[in-house]
Amino acid sequence: MKASTIDSSIFKAYDIRGVVGKTLTVDTAYQIGRALAAEAAQRGASVIAVGRDGRLSGPQLAEALISGITDSGIQAADAGMVATPMLYFAAIQHCGGSGVMITGSHNPPEYNGFKMMLAHDTLAGDDIQALYKRIEAGDLLLKAAVPAAVSKLNIADEYIKHIADHIKLKRPMKIAVDAGNGVAGAFAGDLYRALGCEVTELFCDVDGHFPNHHPDPAKAANLQDLIQALRKSDAEIGLAFDGDGDRLGVVTKDGQIIYPDRQLMLFAADVLSRNAGTTVIFDVKSTRLLTPWIEQHGGKPLMSKTGHSFIKAAIKQHGALLAGEMSGHVFFKERWFGFDDGLYAGARLLEILSAADVPSDVLNALPNSVSTPEINIDVPEGLSGHVVIEELAKQARFVGEQSRITIDGLRVEFADGFGLMRASNTTPVLVLRFEADSEAALARIQAQFKEVITRNPALRW
Repeated sequence: MKASTIDSSIFKAYDIRGVVGKTLTVDTAYQIGRALAAEAAQRGASVIAVGRDGRLSGPQLAEALISGITDSGIQAADAGMVATPMLYFAAIQHCGGSGVMITGSHNPPEYNGFKMMLAHDTLAGDDIQALYKRIEAGDLLLKAAVPAAVSKLNIADEYIKHIADHIKLKRPMKIAVDAGNGVAGAFAGDLYRALGCEVTELFCDVDGHFPNHHPDPAKAANLQDLIQALRKSDAEIGLAFDGDGDRLGVVTKDGQIIYPDRQLMLFAADVLSRNAGTTVIFDVKSTRLLTPWIEQHGGKPLMSKTGHSFIKAAIKQHGALLAGEMSGHVFFKERWFGFDDGLYAGARLLEILSAADVPSDVLNALPNSVSTPEINIDVPEGLSGHVVIEELAKQARFVGEQSRITIDGLRVEFADGFGLMRASNTTPVLVLRFEADSEAALARIQAQFKEVITRNPALRW
């Protein structure tokens, strides 16, 4: 007998995510709590940490989720309002590696969702679909006669101290931080001041309406306030965060955006200086300049599917000490826990840059190419983006193609650049990105991809 009917569309590849009150309801959160409890019990877990970001719907969803967990006889540790990496930290340090973060990440204010880990494994793909199947089949634990206990877990001071105890700046720095009114703003200033920085805070008051700009540092438009603040102040470098604090954006004093694949170059050189031969993982959207850079610095480059859960699985499989993806997630296994943490990545960046008199010069000197930001093409309702990409890839022929990579969509390598088209796992769009040695090469590669894509009459570029 079915326990409940819920919207299957919210069960994504990396997490659960939907529109609050429509596809994601309070009852759905309760049922997810029950399913997580059943899965936790099967994996031998007895307590689950629960945190939430600054979205307006967070408290009610947290209450429902916790009730679902404890009604099933599994204890919950309520971490309250925290950044996602702080929830991961709490789960690892206090709850046997089990935790749920209630967050809509960089999605609009009406969205919310769940990022989940049980017994140190991040739930993704089939694991997330299994939760949905549990709920639909009523494959849940019997309700406890008395709900399990709920404890309070105040993690902020411990998290900051854990970082400040091992991140040591060569000199005090002046920095600007833009949290976009996301939850990272509640903690970033205290963290970087604990490292000895003088911090100028922009939009660090947590506001689920996001009244100033959207908290997504992957979009250049959302970094303009930070760029202006650097021009008008004596701050040396700018750090920006997404809505839940697991992604980092970086801006130099002269207003250059250092995208995450170039940030990864700096981190790789640092980590490899102490750990020669280790694997460094990057996603399929990243610059082709990473492979020679990693090899030059004594590491083993490895390309992965895009998605924080896929990256974490690859880190485990290959014993990597560092990974990153173009969206801004950076994963340090050396000196940290291996989860994506924008706040910690910012601290590691400052540790490196504090050795330089002019930090921006270090960042601007990193290898660079001509490239596009992400280009999104809407996939009409009723069509699967993954099926569309598969069909396009079968018929695609490119002049000058040297090789093609199909681990996540289709990435075609040319002598002077690459083109990528893949289906998003979170929204109904195709994601495209291009990089080349020159503007002319970039235009040539884009034109070939455009011709392939427009063969499908349902797509509009």
